[in-house]
Amino acid sequence: MNVVERTKSPTPKFFRVLRSIGLALLALSGSVIAAPVVLPTVVVSVAGYLAVAGGVLSAVSQMTVDDAAKEEEELINRMRKDNQNLPRDGIK
Repeated sequence: MNVVERTKSPTPKFFRVLRSIGLALLALSGSVIAAPVVLPTVVVSVAGYLAVAGGVLSAVSQMTVDDAAKEEEELINRMRKDNQNLPRDGIK
């Protein structure tokens, strides 16, 4: 499975929550870093670390795959493809 397939595959619920938390950390730290007022150095450096942590958390959470949901999705897609060529008017 390559990176593109992994990214497009369904993600487990726990990792979707972690991904959202990581994105929130990333947004919060980005707004602190880009603040137009002068903030203490400690606050800006902590925001930088939070940005890195949020980015890593989001990336790792996106790459996890729910195998059961993926197999179910493949089965549904295969059934749709098989049913495309069946007659719709009841005549065989």
